[in-house]
Amino acid sequence: MKTCIVGAGAIGGWIGVRLAQAGCTVSALARGDTLAALHTHGLRLAENGNTQSHPIQASAHAADLGTQDLVVIAVKAPSMAQIAPVIAPLLGSQTMVLTAMNGVPWWFFEGFGGAFQGACLQTIDPDGTIAQAIPARHTIGCVVHASCSLHSPGFVQHHFGNKLIIGEPSGIKTDRVQQLSALLTQAGFEAPVAGQIQQDTWYKLWGNMTVNPVSALTGATTDKILADPLVRQFISAVMLEAKEIGARIGIPIAQQPEDRHAVTLKLGAFKTSMLQDVESGKPVELDALVAVVRELGQLTGVATPNTDTLLGLARLQAQVRGLYPV
Repeated sequence: MKTCIVGAGAIGGWIGVRLAQAGCTVSALARGDTLAALHTHGLRLAENGNTQSHPIQASAHAADLGTQDLVVIAVKAPSMAQIAPVIAPLLGSQTMVLTAMNGVPWWFFEGFGGAFQGACLQTIDPDGTIAQAIPARHTIGCVVHASCSLHSPGFVQHHFGNKLIIGEPSGIKTDRVQQLSALLTQAGFEAPVAGQIQQDTWYKLWGNMTVNPVSALTGATTDKILADPLVRQFISAVMLEAKEIGARIGIPIAQQPEDRHAVTLKLGAFKTSMLQDVESGKPVELDALVAVVRELGQLTGVATPNTDTLLGLARLQAQVRGLYPV
């Protein structure tokens, strides 16, 4: 399968090496230091005490790479509006676009949501640029349950986790999504096909929409965040607002916040991706993780005072650091 990684960072690089090992012809759309590293060293992955290196074609121009069978988008959400219009040369009539990204995606209400089906989320895709550039028929959702980081551009360290939950936005278990699951399984991933990928997206968001921005504000790892009773209480209050929103859009969560805290605590002293972005001076994913929850609250009639407070504080801190637009 001809596969292009758009966003050859930690997660994208990990997926790319695994797919190359499974026999896919892997390329990458990259720029700057990452593009230079891919040309010099190939795509590298360190895991289980071993380092794998795979030479791949890499370019800053999608036209150089041509039409693909599979495009894996693994960029941070703030980059999507700029990335989406330039990937057109990668898309043929049958190309699958797998969105391995954090937070609520632009296609969230595509074929899903009851009365809200088809709604455009202003915090994610305000002018429809992304949806227009990547037609809905191409999209397959992906929820990543893994931790990876970068040793250096193009050189990924895999820490833990091995699951890629995938699914059509419509919830239909099509032939193509089952074939993709088989390919990902062959590549060494645990790759179940979701009955409703939005539910898996929302459940992951339910945990990281709080600890991510709190970690960015405080510099604390997740174990310290949840060890503070006042912070933990505030996080639980935010989660209860999101839980009510989920119930109103058709993805109820049976658990209580304390159940989810127990899952997070099993990760130990974990540094969130948003804290890593702040420390690296990179734009933060506040819109896809927090602002969109506020928007969904307004859409569904759920009051979100605690979510609003979290968003305001995290947004202001990011703006002061130049990591979020004023």
